Amino acid sequence: MRLAIIGLGKMGGNMARRLCRGGIEVVGYNRSKDIINTLSKEEGMIGSESVVDAIQQLRSPEASSPKVVWIMLPDGNPTENMINDVIPLLDKGDVIVDGGNSNYHDTQRRGSFLAEQGIRYIDVGTSGGVWGLDNGYCMMVGGDKEAVSILEPVLKVLAPGAQAGWAHVGPVGAGHFTKMVHNGIEYGMMQAFAEGFALIRGKKEFDVDLAELAEIWRHGSVVRSWLLDLTAESLKTDQNLEDIAPYVSDSGEGRWTAIEAIDQGVASPVMTLALLMRFTSQDKEGYTNRLLSMMRNAFGGHAIQKSK
Repeated sequence: MRLAIIGLGKMGGNMARRLCRGGIEVVGYNRSKDIINTLSKEEGMIGSESVVDAIQQLRSPEASSPKVVWIMLPDGNPTENMINDVIPLLDKGDVIVDGGNSNYHDTQRRGSFLAEQGIRYIDVGTSGGVWGLDNGYCMMVGGDKEAVSILEPVLKVLAPGAQAGWAHVGPVGAGHFTKMVHNGIEYGMMQAFAEGFALIRGKKEFDVDLAELAEIWRHGSVVRSWLLDLTAESLKTDQNLEDIAPYVSDSGEGRWTAIEAIDQGVASPVMTLALLMRFTSQDKEGYTNRLLSMMRNAFGGHAIQKSK
């Protein structure tokens, strides 16, 4: 089977590598030519000069029909614009796959629009990060059954196992929706681990070795997880983290999860507070805390600590 992957960043590039190694022919395009040359040389990927060229190579005698174009770009305008660019290059029955972190509302809208054009749309909520190349990717797939069946050979190669780590979870939008909630859960888990280890580190009289403790928890504990595995590995080399700024970014999916919870009226305090804690780390001005200090001084006469 042959497909085109547009966007060969950290995720897209490694997905192309895994597919090539698994016997899937990949036509790759990226704005930066360096990664195209690297993947072509190292993995046998078919490079392309443009999006038009990439899709043209899906029309070759060796290519399968219908044509499949997998987009791995940031959410919002980059993905939206690329879909619009691709539409006139495809035929009825062809398939566009969005494997990025798009908002599921956008995905549903795009799915309806593409259906009017006779083009099938699949959304793949993809998890696995930089480790996906070796371990496989967890994939939540949205779309109609027939379209997903066309993509199935690709999904089986990308997944940890042919029948493990991926599933057709529902209609268009369901893949990105479930991935959104997945990331909300991820926020909560990360926050809990971070708070727990900070609490243990703060008890100076016990002088607990955090790396050793994390390693203990990895075996038999109810909190054992891949996230803990990664944390344990990092703590082995650095427990003080002095070279890391106390700033945590958010990709956007945590925000969408919180909004969804509000829209549904479903209480999700852990995921929402984990998101708000990230906002706190991003607040360079600290105006909220400055105002709190001023109020405390005003009603109680408590001392104000002057900024340096």
